[in-house]
Amino acid sequence: MIDTTGSTKTIVVITGASGGIGSAVARALAGPATEQILQYHSNRSAADETLTAITQSGSKGSLIQTDLGDDQACRALVDQAWAQKGRVDCWIHAAGADVLTGSAASWSYEEKLRRLWEVDVLSTVNCCRWIGEMMAADGGDRSSSIVTIGWDQADQGMEGMSGEVFATAKGAVAAFTRSLAQSLTPHVRVNCVSPGWIRTAWGASASPDWQERATQQSLAKRWGTPEDVAKTIAFLTSDNASFINGQILHVNGGFCYYP
Repeated sequence: MIDTTGSTKTIVVITGASGGIGSAVARALAGPATEQILQYHSNRSAADETLTAITQSGSKGSLIQTDLGDDQACRALVDQAWAQKGRVDCWIHAAGADVLTGSAASWSYEEKLRRLWEVDVLSTVNCCRWIGEMMAADGGDRSSSIVTIGWDQADQGMEGMSGEVFATAKGAVAAFTRSLAQSLTPHVRVNCVSPGWIRTAWGASASPDWQERATQQSLAKRWGTPEDVAKTIAFLTSDNASFINGQILHVNGGFCYYP
């Protein structure tokens, strides 16, 4: 939990911090009250940009490169992050496989599902379970928190290849989050933020039809931003959310069906 007084620095780990939601979370939590460990996969220059931004805002920070699709690498990430400061107070698992842009956009259904399962599901389960056990065993009077990332349409489903594979992966993350919260209570709070239509890399270049669908499926009638999600995560890791646990919180402007 973030100590906003700054009397004791909060150790925060953010996966997927080189861009999108992960980078926005790092920036939202930056300040003298936090020390951040930022995980990235391959985009070192973007990770460096995030690190520079948080240090300019007063946070100390460091980078760890990891392929979260590898179980052993996930274990090493957890151990290395803990070893750096001797504890972790907040773990924000924002990393997710991008199978909508770049070369991955042309992958087969099976290839996309496999990568999402490895990165979005297995790494979330393994990293959050391992770090959660360490947080709970650490004891003391410091409250710890874990935040995972789901998807709002996993609840009702969405047609097509992308809808099927993302609903499968993110539905699993939401179910796991509820169970992990029960396993780690009362020492660690575990919540899931489920974004709706957020203008990340894919949204910025989406077709006019998708642009219309995204705006019409939100009661706010606009795309969400990574900053919208980051502000919600910042709230969930603060003292103001100390009585919120095991929840799936949709950040989508209010979903409405668009035929």
